[in-house]
Amino acid sequence: MGHLRLETDHISSPLRAAFAISRGSKTSAETVRVRLSEDGNAGRGESVPYGRYGETVQSVLEEIDAVRVQIEAGITREALQSLMKPGAARCAVDCALWDLEAKKTGKPVWQLAGLPEPAPVETALTISLDTPDAMAAAATAAPGRLLKLKLGGAEDLARIKAVHEARPEARLIADANEGLSEADLPGLVKAAARLGVVLIEQPFPAGKDAALMRRPGAVAICADESAHTSADIQTLARNYDAVNVKLDKAGGLTEALAMVRAARTAGMGVMVGCMVAGSLSMAPAVLLAQLADAADLDGPLWLASDIEGGLVYAEGRVSPPGAGLWGWGGSR
Repeated sequence: MGHLRLETDHISSPLRAAFAISRGSKTSAETVRVRLSEDGNAGRGESVPYGRYGETVQSVLEEIDAVRVQIEAGITREALQSLMKPGAARCAVDCALWDLEAKKTGKPVWQLAGLPEPAPVETALTISLDTPDAMAAAATAAPGRLLKLKLGGAEDLARIKAVHEARPEARLIADANEGLSEADLPGLVKAAARLGVVLIEQPFPAGKDAALMRRPGAVAICADESAHTSADIQTLARNYDAVNVKLDKAGGLTEALAMVRAARTAGMGVMVGCMVAGSLSMAPAVLLAQLADAADLDGPLWLASDIEGGLVYAEGRVSPPGAGLWGWGGSR
């Protein structure tokens, strides 16, 4: 690999509606986009700086700029893993390197990564935290049969009941975003199992996972905020049934692949998830989702306007990225 040109941008995308979870709400998606060009080829990557882990748009841009010389000298994906720490900055660069390699070699990323030829995958559609009635109305309007409910408060059981009554045929994922107490969980799990809930995400704050070692067994429990890289998997496997793999936290597709493989070795279920962002952020995760039990990749549906040539969603499924978006051979 020769000399690369690195370009970075901050992209602010208004949402079509406020997106609320237990820690707060947002009305725009703030992402960092990377473009790596070499000899007429260009690869792109995008990621979401996540305040939960102390990241901001500015800190991510600075983190990338701090290693600009090494990147532009022609870094490999393997070398990038030790040069940059896991997180949004490395994710954007890593995904851009995958895209660039596809352009240079003429081979799609799914082949380069040893993944199955991609097909449309079912994705969860997120119901933002709100009153039970409002969440039931949102669930009624959602086209898919896999719904992800954001929880966070005294009305959580009422929220689940309202959505189940509105959409009794739907399978539900209950996402607490660290917002439940140890006392709440057994009763919630028992009731949730009768109300179509098939998975509960991150009930307790990260660092308090040991309380799940004797978790109720009626519904599988999935790690999210507690999960970052493949190094976490062995510990997580003692306390969780499944892990939500997110490229932004892992630091890109390279480490996310390692996470999925480690989780399978440990006997864990796998969900591939996302932050609220557009199709360029989501595209690598759609390829990774070919290896998963479930996907939560509806981020672009929250945007008022997505990137040109974005992912196609229909009837609760998302199609793989097209040649004009990410991960395919041919110069751009």
